[in-house]
Formats: sequence, C-alpha cells, structure tokens
Amino acid sequence: MSAKTVLVTGAVGEMGHQLLPALADAGYEIVALDLAVLPPDLIGYCKESVETSITETGRVRGLLDRHRPELVFHLAALLSASAERKPSLAHKVNVGGTVALLQLCQEQARATGRSIRFMFPSSIAVYGLPDQAAKEQAGAVLEHQWAQPTGMYGCNKLYGELLGTYYSNHSPHAGDAGIDFRAIRFPGLISADTVPTGGTSDYGPEMIHAAARSQAYSCFVREDSRLPFMTMPDAVDGFMRLAFADEAALSTRVYNIKAFSPTAGEFRDKVLDYFPQADIRFEPVPARQAIVDSWPGDVDDSRARQDWGFNPRHDFNGAMEEYVLPALKKRYPAGA
Repeated sequence: MSAKTVLVTGAVGEMGHQLLPALADAGYEIVALDLAVLPPDLIGYCKESVETSITETGRVRGLLDRHRPELVFHLAALLSASAERKPSLAHKVNVGGTVALLQLCQEQARATGRSIRFMFPSSIAVYGLPDQAAKEQAGAVLEHQWAQPTGMYGCNKLYGELLGTYYSNHSPHAGDAGIDFRAIRFPGLISADTVPTGGTSDYGPEMIHAAARSQAYSCFVREDSRLPFMTMPDAVDGFMRLAFADEAALSTRVYNIKAFSPTAGEFRDKVLDYFPQADIRFEPVPARQAIVDSWPGDVDDSRARQDWGFNPRHDFNGAMEEYVLPALKKRYPAGA
C-alpha cells in the first residue's frame, strides 16, 4: 500500500479530467469512483476505479478499507440544473453521499490514527441575493456574506460546507485523528477539454463550444447577467494549492476564488472576436435566470490570495488565447 493514496469521487466529471493527472504528477496513487466508466485517458492514472454511486456506502467503505487514503477529493455531485429538476435525488447524492463519506473517513482516521484531508468543491451557488439591485450593490461578496441560497444545489453545497466543518471540529474522543476539511466556492468553470453539462453557469463555456463546432447557441440568461469565472486549469491549481497548504496558514475552511467576472454579453463579444460567424442569441429561461440573478456578480478572494497564495494565471483574454483556443483547435479542427 502506497504511503500517498488519494480517493477521488466523481472522477469522470469536468474537474476530474485535469485533477487526476495533477494528482499523479504529485506522486499519488489514485483510487477513483464514479457512476460512469472512466475513459481510457483517465484509467491509466488509477490504481483502482469503481463504477458506483457515492450513496452506495458499502462499496465506498470497501474502497477506503482496501486503500486507506490520506487525501480525499469529493467531486461527486448532482449539478445545479439537474438538482432543480430532481431535488430529492440531489439531496440524496449531494448531502447524503457527503455526510456518509465524512463519517467513513472519520472512522478510518480514528482506526489508523492518521487524519484525512477532505477536499470539497463548493460553489457560488451557496450565495443568495434577493434581487438585481442587491446584486449590483453587493459588489465582490465575502465568504460570510449572503450565504442564503435559493436553489437546491446551493442549499446542498452550503450544508456540505457546514457538515465538513462540523466533522473537522468534532472528533468522537479528544486527541483522536480526524477530518481536515477544506473547501473552495468555485465560480463558473471553463473547460476546453470537456463539454459542459448540468451547470447553471455553463452558458459561458457552452457559447465557446457551440461556436467552435459552428453551431447556433441560445443563451438561457440575459445579456447583462454577470458571474465570476475561471479556467479549469486555474481551478485545479487552486484546489491543489489549498490541499497542500500548511494548516496553520489557513484562516477559514471555506474560500472564494475567481479570475474574471464578465457579463453574458461580454462573453458573447469575446467569443465573436475569435469566431466572427458564431450565431449566439439571448433567450432567457426564467427559472435559470432567477438562479443566476441570485448569485453574486463578483466574489472577494483576498483570503485565498493571502493565506495560500492563490494567483490565477488566466485573465479573460488569456483564458481564450492561451487555453481555450489551442485546445479547441485540437478538439474541433474543422471549426476552430
């Protein structure tokens, strides 16, 4: 058994495609769990991969018993749009799966005498501003402000943060090894390597992929809708930095991060700079627009920058020129 083993749940998702190579480069043996079969480009990074739900506690326990990971990245979740369509399932997966995994990790830590670092991808969905005027007035929102989510996904993620903090602060017996929980409230994420599915902030990356495929795109939010974004490489780099940061340097267990905060119209204009023939229209969907209107247009990530040196590489222009376009030319050679 390796001295450095990591469990990654939801490994087939957008973040997993870049997180697994990064963890392998860091010297970890990777144990992966997902409902879907790992694709060939990911399977080679893994010591073992299991196709199952995070809610199948017996199978998850078996993975932990076999591999005794010291690090967990709990990515498995039902995303925001899907969570609104299936709220009961979202609660079962996003809350039930999280608390079960936290409990199993705490039991393993107590049995082995070695604490487990538990990395949790939260979201700006945990925020809930009452209207557009409040959103504009709020500016860059701090971690302790406006944590009143209006959507099921945000409720699930906020509860996950609270559960992780609880397990970190409460060991069954004083002095026991336990959970070292750390979370990032990610903004909208732009991945050039995977097609987005199920996220309310996915209108940005969906525009890009549709333009690269020479397909028309109907944007489900208004042109003036503003959210913070970042590229997937910067998101994974931030997650890894927090995972390996000195615990003594951390002032909180939950951090904001972001890179740039364009409106949907500015996103469209940026896409047109590189794909002038792109057909992008704005046809807001009221239910999805309401969720985006409740999320902040910007977040304050000064704590992450001060505590563990978060510093995104890509601004809005760099995201397109240095990351998105080169990747899309390989993915869609006819269009890009």
